[in-house]
Amino acid sequence: MSIQSIRIVVIGAVKSTLRILEGLQRNHANIVGVMGLDETCSANVSGYISLEPFCLLADIPFKSYEKINDDCNIKVIRNWQPDLIFAVGFSQLVSQKILDIPAKATIGFHPTQLPMGRGRAPLAWLTYTGQPGSSNFFVISDGVDNGPILAQEPFVVEPDDHAADVEKKILKAIDSTLDKWIPKLLSGEWNPVEQHDELATYTGIRRPIDGLIDWNEPFLATYARIRAASRPHPGAYTFFKGRKLIIWRAMPDKEAKYSGVPGRVLLVDKLGQYLVQCGDKAIWLNECEYPDALNETPMLKVGDLLGFSPQNEIAKLYKKIEELQQEIKELKLRDVEYKEGLT
Repeated sequence: MSIQSIRIVVIGAVKSTLRILEGLQRNHANIVGVMGLDETCSANVSGYISLEPFCLLADIPFKSYEKINDDCNIKVIRNWQPDLIFAVGFSQLVSQKILDIPAKATIGFHPTQLPMGRGRAPLAWLTYTGQPGSSNFFVISDGVDNGPILAQEPFVVEPDDHAADVEKKILKAIDSTLDKWIPKLLSGEWNPVEQHDELATYTGIRRPIDGLIDWNEPFLATYARIRAASRPHPGAYTFFKGRKLIIWRAMPDKEAKYSGVPGRVLLVDKLGQYLVQCGDKAIWLNECEYPDALNETPMLKVGDLLGFSPQNEIAKLYKKIEELQQEIKELKLRDVEYKEGLT
């Protein structure tokens, strides 16, 4: 069976899904339908992108969904009669009902060197650890990223890469993998290779709160947190004078001439970049912003302290409690005096 006659459906919601659509079209695949996550449900999907514009230009049937496993969506997918489904880049588990629809298989994508790095948030964890990545297309089975691999192409993650840099490498690897693999599929090749489960490792889910910076941590931990949480993720963050401050990009202090109190701004350069002390050494903050006022440029100065000091904040709370207790006492006294004045 040639690729021109194989009926393909694509399901997804992010840049990698779009890149796969483009790669399939570039290699003359027969895409008979696309399911794209509705924009109203995209708030918690990092790197969300609408697939509808691509489908309109390419004249491919498109349907948006909120919950992919709803009966109405399953009915549409069945009506498309796919031989293959590419299910890539959305945070919902595909039901067995959908996995049973295609005549041949449902194919997933994962950017770690499978079987290592199975699981959630692979872009963030690749960036955080700096481990090599890989463009993997595999048959989705009943486990976590454990199906037989159809195509695999490695790429390198550099120590200074931020999430957006790694994302670009993933997309480039997708292009290369598809352009090598799809022609083989064109010729009828289908050779899934089983993974070595005994070598498998797993990564857990990450939440926006995981981007909170503790300035007492060593530099490498803080730097990894900033890089992993950067765009397309919600961003690593600290606080300045009670306001949330997002740190999008950072870099090491290569000269290492300054040191000070963790969280303290040690230097401000001509470009408005800030040198801030971590637990063991300083780090340059290249790009930061207030999420509650995106047009306001943060203006930090030497000596400013980022983050919260728990003991100082507790002391402030105790002082506030004492002030409130005193106000309550005075109000009660006034109330007694008022009532006595009425009698």
